[in-house]
Amino acid sequence: MNYNLLTAKEVAKLLAGRLKNLRLSKKWKRTTLADRSGVSVASLIRFEQTAQISMDNFLNLLSALGRLDEIEKLLLPPSASSIDELEAKETKRPKRGLI
Repeated sequence: MNYNLLTAKEVAKLLAGRLKNLRLSKKWKRTTLADRSGVSVASLIRFEQTAQISMDNFLNLLSALGRLDEIEKLLLPPSASSIDELEAKETKRPKRGLI
């Protein structure tokens, strides 16, 4: 799926649907996932229905479902295509944004 064509809200809804499907594939009730994750049932219902959730609660839900390791792969720096590019990245990394 090409995520460049989706809005942030659409991606959030896709993730909410996938999380709900994961919960159902484990045959867990919402209360089961809420208890295992420390996320309130109301927050879980809101996420499944509206895709709105805090980052902390989202990560707790993923952890309870055994999928937290997948988040680690997000937002990795782009890989270098040459040794020169790799060396340039190591020396030019800014400490803060410029804009």
